[in-house]
Amino acid sequence: MERQFENKVAVVTGGSFGIGRATAIMFAQRGAKVAVVDWKEDQETVRTIQAAGGEAIFIKCDVSKNSDVQAMMDQIVNTFGRLDYAFNNAGIEGASAPTHEVTEENFDKVIGVNVKGVWLCMKYEIPLMLRQGKGAIVNCSSIAGVIGFPGIPIYTASKHAVIGLTKTAALEYAQSGVRVNAVCPGAIQTAMIDRFLEKNNVTREAMVAGEPIGRFGEPEEIAEAVIWLCSDASSFTTGHALVADGGWVAR
Repeated sequence: MERQFENKVAVVTGGSFGIGRATAIMFAQRGAKVAVVDWKEDQETVRTIQAAGGEAIFIKCDVSKNSDVQAMMDQIVNTFGRLDYAFNNAGIEGASAPTHEVTEENFDKVIGVNVKGVWLCMKYEIPLMLRQGKGAIVNCSSIAGVIGFPGIPIYTASKHAVIGLTKTAALEYAQSGVRVNAVCPGAIQTAMIDRFLEKNNVTREAMVAGEPIGRFGEPEEIAEAVIWLCSDASSFTTGHALVADGGWVAR
């Protein structure tokens, strides 16, 4: 395996499970030192990386809180001395309800994590990258960031907002060596998709039937997209929302 990120440092929020976990492990496989971040204590991703000879730390952080995010970045710098790549992946789906039945509490919680969390992470990541003159950020949106999804209006709004934040930051720092892109996963085999199916009374068979490729995606397939967007192979790509969905939005 090519160790293209040797001596580089990556942070992955929501790194304990699903897409985040797969991406953190893949960063490490490519040579990066990895900060695995999540809101609750879970060292499994770090143990997996370390068992394979990689270097990683776990940081507990609620990305919706400024003090937590600032402390997270301080710990990364104190431990590794720099930050080269960021995958701002932490997100929640919230409760399912039509627009007129959404509670204010659900709105605040989903927007707090999915939008404010991405903004706060970039707020502290970008200065570190500017100091180095180079860096790459990938924000996790969703196919719900490019099309509508009845029953999850706030999640959908939050993922649209992530793309807006991504495009704006990409333009702001395009000439400063910092690239900012987004990845938009479709139905990926994670705990979140299982919760989505249950909350919305959708069968796995019905969901798969809507996938032109005929199956759910795997977390590692999204990780590959994130790795490419961070790598020098995508050096001319910024402000892009990369849809990886098995053809869902092309129907």
